[in-house]
Formats: sequence, structure tokens, C-alpha cells
Amino acid sequence: MPDLPYNVFAKACPSRGTLEHVTGRWGALTLGALSEGSLRFNELRRRVDGVSEKMLSQTLQALERDGLVHRDAQPTNPPRVDYELTPLGHEVAGRLLGLIHFVEERMDEVLAARERYDTARGGR
Repeated sequence: MPDLPYNVFAKACPSRGTLEHVTGRWGALTLGALSEGSLRFNELRRRVDGVSEKMLSQTLQALERDGLVHRDAQPTNPPRVDYELTPLGHEVAGRLLGLIHFVEERMDEVLAARERYDTARGGR
């Protein structure tokens, strides 16, 4: 393991916050959705089914602050705002999509494990 100046396992390390933004439910889904291309806010909200307007706004701000998402506001009437991944965001999203696809491909095994777990503990 290389000797890096940041250590996500250390409580005060700034990398921990970025990891939370990227791997939190809405961050991961937002990055995954934007990997498909630029989206307007409401398009993104529809793509990330279940996210509230407030949560999506907070997620986008955090990802923009971390340099993963670019917000392009057009001075039109009504205003048009598009969101897209930065080069760094594309790299992060690519790694996340590998995990997302892995989880999707293995869900039958996960569901079977849940069933065994629940059965062993008297059902849930």
C-alpha cells in the first residue's frame, strides 16, 4: 500500500467526507446517473428515483464542492441548469459503476442469503 498523505480511516482526514459524499446512497446514484451524460435537475431527479428535491440539491452541492460534478447555469428565461461529471467525477463514477453492476449481478445470491438469515432467526 503506498504511503499517502491522506488516510480515510483517520477521523479528522478530509478524505472521509469525500468518501461519504461518493458512497452515500444519493451520491452514488447521482454519480451513476450522470455517468450516462449531462442532465438537468428534474431529469436527474426522475432518474434517481426516490430522492427528494432537497436531498438531490444537497448531494449535487457536495459533489460539486468536491470537484466531481460541474454545474452549468445558463442565463436564460427560465434559467437552465445542467449537471455533468468532471473528469475526476467520471473516474469515480466508473469505479462506482463496477461495484453497482457487481451488486446487481449478484442480487440472487444476496436475496438467498437474506432468506437463510431471516429463516434462521425465526423469520422477519
